[in-house]
Amino acid sequence: MDYRLNVTYITFGGHVEVQKYGYLYFVIMFTVYILIISSNVTIVGIIMIHKNLHEPMYIFIAALLINSVLFSTVIYPKLLIDFLSDEQIISYPACLFQWFLYYWLAASDFFFLSFMAYDRYVSICNPLKYTTIMQKTTVNIFLSSAWILPAGLFSVTIILSAKAEICPINLKGILCNSTVLTLQCVRSRILHIYGLFLFVTFLFLPLLFILFTYARILVVSYRCKGVRRRAAQTCLPHLLVLINFSCLTAYDVLLPRLELDSPKIVRFTMTVQLVIYHPLFNPIMYGLKMRRINGHLKNLF
Repeated sequence: MDYRLNVTYITFGGHVEVQKYGYLYFVIMFTVYILIISSNVTIVGIIMIHKNLHEPMYIFIAALLINSVLFSTVIYPKLLIDFLSDEQIISYPACLFQWFLYYWLAASDFFFLSFMAYDRYVSICNPLKYTTIMQKTTVNIFLSSAWILPAGLFSVTIILSAKAEICPINLKGILCNSTVLTLQCVRSRILHIYGLFLFVTFLFLPLLFILFTYARILVVSYRCKGVRRRAAQTCLPHLLVLINFSCLTAYDVLLPRLELDSPKIVRFTMTVQLVIYHPLFNPIMYGLKMRRINGHLKNLF
């Protein structure tokens, strides 16, 4: 670590031959970043412009895609700079801030996926009560809670981590994700317990709720042939996005806690997949599989 102007700097030690392939990494990741921004913004714009998409499900999709843009903007500019730099360093306060934004947006994504599942559950299982339950006020409360609640709870972790003593070691990663925990000289028991609480609150419980709602939808779809096609068209994209995001997030969160000594190339590959797949997978799935959005995309192009 380098101490300059009383600021602690840490080094990203997870890059693989960045001095040799830095320009190649830069071109690939810059191209992906442009694709992520353009694809997500396009679908968000379509949802905003067309009034027949001003429904709760599409509003939640737009919020999820906005999160994808924000998530990518938190990660990619710093990655692109590091690929072209001689040293891959970051100040500890900036690292904590990136960690906060990273998990705040990831947690809110799980909330949005939960709200989408609930929206589909009400629409398919209780269609007569849909307009009564999914009112504008309810949607606004869902949107606000998805962003405000994770921000408040993850702020506690930032406050506790800022006081922890940092050992002079490199960060085993290419960005400030859960590997930040490995920087602490002594693992805080309070932080560990609180981290498990956050894991249960923002990953396990939403995942359990989503699986329950889709199981109920599956039962109703099996009984009523008329809703099978509708359920498949609207629920399949949500399920695919959920499976993709859950697997990548679980790996990202559990790896440092299990203290597995994975090869650097494995950690590097998995991290790159995490920052590429989810932000790029969302607009592809919702653009191709959601019939109304797909129709507007065809008209646009």
